[in-house]
Amino acid sequence: MPAERLQKIIAAAGVASRRKSEDLIVSGRVVVNGQVVTQLGTKADPEQDHIRVDGKLLQGPERYTYVALNKPKGYVTTVSDEKKRPTVMDLVKKVKGRVYPVGRLDWASEGLLLMTNDGALANALMKAASNVAKTYVVKVAGQPDEAKLDKLRRGVSIAEKGGRRVRTAPAKIRLIREGDNPWLEVTIIEGRNRQVRKMFEEVGHHVEKIRRVQYGPLALDVPPGDWRNLTLLEVAKLKSAASGTKVASPPSPHIVLRAPKAIAIKPPRMPKSANPSRTSKFSKAPRAPRPPHSEKPSFKPRSSRTSHSEKPSHAPRSSRPSHSEKPAFAPRSSKPSRSEKPSYAPRSPRPSHSEKPSRSSRPGTFKPSRAPKRKRD
Repeated sequence: MPAERLQKIIAAAGVASRRKSEDLIVSGRVVVNGQVVTQLGTKADPEQDHIRVDGKLLQGPERYTYVALNKPKGYVTTVSDEKKRPTVMDLVKKVKGRVYPVGRLDWASEGLLLMTNDGALANALMKAASNVAKTYVVKVAGQPDEAKLDKLRRGVSIAEKGGRRVRTAPAKIRLIREGDNPWLEVTIIEGRNRQVRKMFEEVGHHVEKIRRVQYGPLALDVPPGDWRNLTLLEVAKLKSAASGTKVASPPSPHIVLRAPKAIAIKPPRMPKSANPSRTSKFSKAPRAPRPPHSEKPSFKPRSSRTSHSEKPSHAPRSSRPSHSEKPAFAPRSSKPSRSEKPSYAPRSPRPSHSEKPSRSSRPGTFKPSRAPKRKRD
């Protein structure tokens, strides 16, 4: 196998990108056949030479991996971000091998993004001479007329970084859905930074949403935030497209656009008298029309009531005695008069204060004598 540059061999082994591999060489972390190499451009044979990075022996070139990712809005297309924003690398953590994005989709864009560790294919696809077609679905503010669309189809002059202006290549544009803010399908063969947005800004229309739905022979067929591995046939078609060979474009994918919100138009409110058929959950049943005062309704005659003079007969009550005839009760026992007090048993005479009875002479009381208290030492 012919000798190759050392940084290319390290990048092909999946250790780091080519730029990082150059930093590894300059910092003296790469050893070839027991000797530290710090000179960029040094060549080696991966099949004959022993190459170590940080003491680990390289196992030869890494197996290539090709992934199609549906990038959602809010992710940066880069390997690492200084502002600590979420990157597309966070979405492909379960991919076997280290892959890198091919091209860019800005933070607010979404859609199909190719990721691979095949550096040769990535460089070939990003070259302007490859003319690989990229198709986008775009929602613009306002309705661009046909003259503006023809201007975009022919190519417009846009500003690049640094103030230099370049003219875009011819593009294909067709209307997908009409409306106050219509959806358009735009196909370009270049990959300049924010090219589609800048094109519509030149004709006075701001791009509100943008989604990439095709990249060369690949079509978007995975949900947002998901990815899948490419088949061998798809990889072969990509390589043919990168070499400049015309490859048949895939059928246009089924583009799901959100339906516009329907504006609910409330009917004019009608008075209750003008809309008698209106029934609601809590509406009452219609009442029968009342008869006029002259036509009084007939009612069934009630059963004749008894007159006040003809009161119903009840069982005769027992005649109450008159006030003069009071009921006889049993005679109470005559209470003794105050002068006649009841006689009680005579009390025993109390002894005088001088003649107090001794404790022992009191009947029914006995207390034992207490033991003398001991003196404390």
